[in-house]
Amino acid sequence: MSKKNFSAVVFLSKVISNLLNPLFSLLIFFICFAYVKMNWEESLINILLMIALVVIPIFSWIGWNVKKGNYTNMDVSDRKQRNSLYLFNFIIIAIYTGVLYFTNQRTDLLFIIVFLFILMLIMHISNFFIKSSMHTAFNVFVTALFFSLNPILGIIWFVLTSFVAISRIILKRHTPKEVIMGAFIGTVVSLAYLYFNIQTFL
Repeated sequence: MSKKNFSAVVFLSKVISNLLNPLFSLLIFFICFAYVKMNWEESLINILLMIALVVIPIFSWIGWNVKKGNYTNMDVSDRKQRNSLYLFNFIIIAIYTGVLYFTNQRTDLLFIIVFLFILMLIMHISNFFIKSSMHTAFNVFVTALFFSLNPILGIIWFVLTSFVAISRIILKRHTPKEVIMGAFIGTVVSLAYLYFNIQTFL
């Protein structure tokens, strides 16, 4: 591969990796979920809640730590640095879940958040041994979420997730082993979610 072509591949990988980071992928799903499942007022409330209580705090936390030198980059590529990110995420998701519960939001939405919490917990545990790819794990889970909403969307997101996984290796953010581990964890949680979702809501 020529240097020019390789640069183009790296650039495309950066675009894919940045656009489909875990937070953006989840936000895209929740927007679609709100559009399909909720009226416009309920949709607006839930989307704003997620942006205000999850997206902005987590991005702000990462950005602040990058600025302070606590994190190497916005991807939090260092395995040890990720421990504090996971702990912060747990707090944020707990607060978000509490707000959803006490404002009587949809049960199926809370159900998704529970499995999101489980995914983060397993990822955090695995982080003590290997830097499993968060991008891959979360996008695999988002694939399952989309599949439960609309199988065609699930297939489309599966293809996008494959590109995400490859991009993480090209950008040298993860080794193939770390990407495979992220995919494995995401798949296990996704299968559990799909099973219990069918048992509970279908």
